[in-house]
Amino acid sequence: MDLWDEGIFLLVLFLANTIQAVTGFAGTLLAMTPSILLLGPDQAKVILNIMAFLSSLFIVSSSLIYIAWRQLLRIILYMAAGMAIGVYLYQLLPLSFLLPFYGLFVLAVALKGLCTSNELRLSPAAARIILLGAGVMHGLFVSGGALLVIYAVAVFKDKHIFRATVASVWIVLNVPLMFHDYQQGFYDGQTLLLTGLSLIPLVLATYAGTRIHDKINQKIFMNLSYILLLLSGMLLLF
Repeated sequence: MDLWDEGIFLLVLFLANTIQAVTGFAGTLLAMTPSILLLGPDQAKVILNIMAFLSSLFIVSSSLIYIAWRQLLRIILYMAAGMAIGVYLYQLLPLSFLLPFYGLFVLAVALKGLCTSNELRLSPAAARIILLGAGVMHGLFVSGGALLVIYAVAVFKDKHIFRATVASVWIVLNVPLMFHDYQQGFYDGQTLLLTGLSLIPLVLATYAGTRIHDKINQKIFMNLSYILLLLSGMLLLF
């Protein structure tokens, strides 16, 4: 990879993590496709996982008072159970055909949120299914964030609680992913060097995104969340 590619990657990282700092999610989703094209899948996954972990850590460290701890524990327990199921299914069946249906479901929820003024509501049973599904999709495709955001939009009506609690989830879930990458031998010298360089746009993006988050109102925040869900669904389809 030449200096031009590295520069583009660092710019992508800055833009994606600015969004991550605003909402608490979507940074990895937005950065993954161009990063894979620039770096290759293994290096992209390693660096983006680390950046997502650090970005979430920065968000949470300044937002501890806003974390909904009981909800966080519930999310982690259901998603962890779902992830175990997803990893098991991945070893048995080629389930890539599920992605288009997953994408269509996410698109439908996002369009409903953007086109109607009614708040998204989930029954207790639907909430459990959504969280388990988020874990399963994360175990299968490392892409359960869209379902988690559907749950978060329905449950958290305050932008500070939404952002802090969702970011906390990624801190917990990214640790086993990073450990797995380490076991696979993906932490080579070039990857560690580029990870160090990536800290510069990460810090700048976190600062910029936090300032934006503090200035936007609740309605704009929720609309931005639905727009990112819409983008998530489109990326899952294509």
